[in-house]
Amino acid sequence: MSQRLWTPSDGTIDESPMTKLREFCAVRNAIALPDHDAFHQWSIDERGAFWSAVWDFCGVRGTKGARELVDGDVMLDDRFFPDAELNFAENLLVKHCPEDALAYRGEDKVSYRWRWDQLHSTVSKLQQAFRAMGIGEGDRISAMMPNMPETIACMLATASIGAIWSSCSPDFGEQGVLDRFGQIEPKLFITCDAYWYNGKLQDVGDKVRAVTPRLGCPVMVVKYAGDAEALAASLADGRSLDAATIPFAAKPVEYEQLPFGHPLYILFSSGTTGVPKCIVRSAGGTLLQHLKEHRFHSGVGDGDKLFYFTTCGWMMWNWLVSGLASGATLCLFDGSPFAPTGNVLWDQRKSASQSSAPRRNISTRCARAASNRSRPMTSPNSA
Repeated sequence: MSQRLWTPSDGTIDESPMTKLREFCAVRNAIALPDHDAFHQWSIDERGAFWSAVWDFCGVRGTKGARELVDGDVMLDDRFFPDAELNFAENLLVKHCPEDALAYRGEDKVSYRWRWDQLHSTVSKLQQAFRAMGIGEGDRISAMMPNMPETIACMLATASIGAIWSSCSPDFGEQGVLDRFGQIEPKLFITCDAYWYNGKLQDVGDKVRAVTPRLGCPVMVVKYAGDAEALAASLADGRSLDAATIPFAAKPVEYEQLPFGHPLYILFSSGTTGVPKCIVRSAGGTLLQHLKEHRFHSGVGDGDKLFYFTTCGWMMWNWLVSGLASGATLCLFDGSPFAPTGNVLWDQRKSASQSSAPRRNISTRCARAASNRSRPMTSPNSA
């Protein structure tokens, strides 16, 4: 007979973010939502009202507009917030302060942190550099990058101007890169100079020189484990990130206000049944869904630390990055989860928890999420 290992207290349930959202929706709509099952059913029956409540409860930055949902009875035609305008990056760059925004480790080789102010500054310089390259709304930027702070800054700069981001990890083979990015005609290809895996230096120079002529776009090389300037110089139209951004001084980031359904990400299917298929995700749909999952299902809040082991070739990287919208510090790790030992990911958590003021730990957040006994709620359109 199975035995229940843990049961949340009534106080834990009452103070959980999911309960607070349920109470907010009940008062706002003058309805009875006595428990989570009733709340879940209401979120299905009244999808527009539910997602409108999530928008307001989470303080989404943007203009919501009057209409919440149109053509809701026709799955392929329904549209959430057709009058809304927002910018995804603006909703992630929510803090201006000297606290940690990103804590990074590349196996046992590299370790550094970025404050929120540094993240803003880097995004500003990249935004100006992208615009100077002629990149704008609807253009694609592709990246073959480790899961490191510079990658997040490049994505945020891309989103800030209304361009579309697509990424993979640097261990992808030449054909894997071309099968994906060759379909979307990027205006810029971003790559690292080298990376670490299982304690060994992995050079990407030959791969970059092989794929970039076929992508037919400029290349920006991010310094990490090799020589960014040398790799950039070996390319027909290459420059390092440092060279691309040095002409620009940091200033407040400018945010293009775009429709709710404006494309944000291009992800890809696995490619097991032929060439990988493009999967487009919208800015508004991605933002609201991730806010719901982080704040209410996972209990992530301001000042918490959020970690998920992922590469930039998996959609969980996109999920992790959205934790900034809840004011969390992201703990980033790139490389083998067994280098130098099988404890490295737990060491990463310990290292991150020792910085700044004490915060609720991962176990507490998981416990709070479990206490909600919540089932997934309906998602706003994501394309």
